[in-house]
Amino acid sequence: MKKVIVLLAAVLASFLLLTACKINTDKSDNKSFKYQYGVFLSVEDDLDSLNSYKTVVIDAQNFRAVEINKFRDEGHKVFSYINIGSLENFRDYYDEYADLALEAYEHWEEEVWIDVSDVKWQQFVVNELIPSLIEKGIDGFFVDNCDVYYNYTTPEIMNGLTVMMNAMVDTGLEVIINGGDCYLDAYCAAGGSWDDVITGINQETVFSKINWEDDSFGRADAEDHLYFKDYIERYDALGADIYLLEYTTDEKLIKEINRYCVQKGFYYYISDSIELV
Repeated sequence: MKKVIVLLAAVLASFLLLTACKINTDKSDNKSFKYQYGVFLSVEDDLDSLNSYKTVVIDAQNFRAVEINKFRDEGHKVFSYINIGSLENFRDYYDEYADLALEAYEHWEEEVWIDVSDVKWQQFVVNELIPSLIEKGIDGFFVDNCDVYYNYTTPEIMNGLTVMMNAMVDTGLEVIINGGDCYLDAYCAAGGSWDDVITGINQETVFSKINWEDDSFGRADAEDHLYFKDYIERYDALGADIYLLEYTTDEKLIKEINRYCVQKGFYYYISDSIELV
């Protein structure tokens, strides 16, 4: 059962402006960290800037193994971003798989949804991309865009995602799915076990909302808020690790997120930028 230490008011005041996280006791080392979780996908060359965080999500493709291992030796835990449901035009393998594009990815001009049912893509992810990230010395995967199943709800898309998710779990490393609620629920409804494909869930915008028309932030719509709370709490009850990623600078909302996550024992990170710098 997860242990949660109640945050002192003085500590809360010091970090509520931008970032917050569950504080717990880590018996693996004696080093304490100001924050327990942060997501920094746009950080490319300075892991030392993240020294205040116990667990970080980075794009390990931007770092050398020696840099990541040095950071881990200092007591940090490192998850690497891995995008299996869409293809970004800045990756060095973009041209090789661009023919598998399904359609443009709304709000993200540099990405296209990719046909995960294609064996060529599955083999690349399983035999090349996953091993290359493991060689960097990471502790686990932060898996993005399983939401391709939301757009293409077919058995072939589900099976393609499952091949890649199974492969990550089989490495013995942690596997956090970012969102992916439609895929995960459908996989389990079809008779699969959640822990065959993930060890945890990172859910964005449970409390907050991104207003894409002007890149501002707001409060999540009530229906979405209740839906995502139900989603993460169901899998928490089954034993999955739960992480929240929120976007806001509203101090009242930050306090609300903090209270909820401390009560539930969830990790969380609050960003003031969708670029996650």
